[in-house]
Amino acid sequence: MSLFGTSGVRGPVGEAVTAELALSIGRAVGAEADRVVVGRDARESGEPLADALTAGLRESGTDVIDVGVATTPTIARSVPWREADRGVAITASHNPPADNGIKLWDETGKALDRDRLDAIERRIDAENYHLTDWAGIGSIREWPDATDRHVEAIVDAVAIDDPPSVVVDVGNGTGAIAARALRELGCHVETLNALPDGRFPARPSEPTPENCRTLTDVVAATDADLGVAHDGDADRLLAVTEDGTALDGDVLLALFGRDAVERSAEAGRRQEDRAADGPLVAAPVNTSLAVDDALDDVGAALTRTRVGDGYVAERAADPAVVFGGEPSGAWIWPDETPCPDGPLAACRLAGLVSRDGPLSSLAAEIPSYPIHRTAVGTDAKGAVMQELSARIADGAGPGPVESTDDRDGLRVDLGDAWYLVRASGTQPLVRVTAQARAESRAREVFDAARDLVESASEAVD
Repeated sequence: MSLFGTSGVRGPVGEAVTAELALSIGRAVGAEADRVVVGRDARESGEPLADALTAGLRESGTDVIDVGVATTPTIARSVPWREADRGVAITASHNPPADNGIKLWDETGKALDRDRLDAIERRIDAENYHLTDWAGIGSIREWPDATDRHVEAIVDAVAIDDPPSVVVDVGNGTGAIAARALRELGCHVETLNALPDGRFPARPSEPTPENCRTLTDVVAATDADLGVAHDGDADRLLAVTEDGTALDGDVLLALFGRDAVERSAEAGRRQEDRAADGPLVAAPVNTSLAVDDALDDVGAALTRTRVGDGYVAERAADPAVVFGGEPSGAWIWPDETPCPDGPLAACRLAGLVSRDGPLSSLAAEIPSYPIHRTAVGTDAKGAVMQELSARIADGAGPGPVESTDDRDGLRVDLGDAWYLVRASGTQPLVRVTAQARAESRAREVFDAARDLVESASEAVD
């Protein structure tokens, strides 16, 4: 199994994530970089991990820019700001407090791609480092202004004519800069759980509707125009309407995507930078048909990627792509930064509400289509996926098939519906998702896809 998953290294501290591992990653990164930005989230375990990683970098002769405790988008943005070669965020993002992780960024502030991650892993496996002597030890300099620079960049990027009232649930993470930026844009802001605490005592770090009930209750009970919630490192954002309803991620993806398309047109984006069929929005293969339809209404199209914000960011590097996002809450404006930026998303959302009206009304404009999900247990998920690929190619399952996409599992487009079969990256499961615009069709496709996976699993097992 690869050391680096779709979000870097992540797992329990003292087991999957250790100071020894951080030292090795620092040495491996340092072998190919002259200057590296390092920062961490609010977890106490981040301090020794950052110390170990920094030691590995410096003994490789690499200079370190230490931004301290900061949001992941702050760390990623700081890489080009400080003309560094790489960035490292010590964070487990939305994972529980017992976990921590290490995520790497390239010189543009984009998540390091798979080829370069694999090269780092090979270097670690071979212990192929280039350690320096005493005279070549890299320097370390603190940069306490990184968060201020991030706030300035957000304020420069967003215009709000009639600032709304916003409740920001920081979730005891690092995302209080969203409240700072919103205030500088003129918004009235109330905060919840704003004290950084890596134990996440107020609520679990992941900003789901279930975990953010205090936020939904507060927004509904006050005159707030909207609410937002971040995870521990503020690369994710959950949105809440003025009546206290937490928005589905696909709905927010459609709203952000349409807004980015309209602003791109207003800015006169060069025609040669656009796709032949209009501007594009990047999103993973499990994104709802509702997003396709909402974008079609404004002359844009969805381009699908593998699941993971790094893959969305890679696709968003195409000049034709004006926005990228994941329904899980990661939002990318490539003209600003290739890293998901929760505080920027909070301010963009406030600007959208200011310009176009109540968030509940905007959300009501996005169609809602039935979607069904399940998972089939198997200890041979790789073999099951191979069997499924062969069977689908032979015409098994719901049909007729218009196209298949095998970049991340198998996504089968049926024209009026789709289904996705995908091996779990962490559990002995094959996940099944199906959607159509009508409930009867969605159920029909889902039942057939589930039966197909169960049959393939029985054949392999």
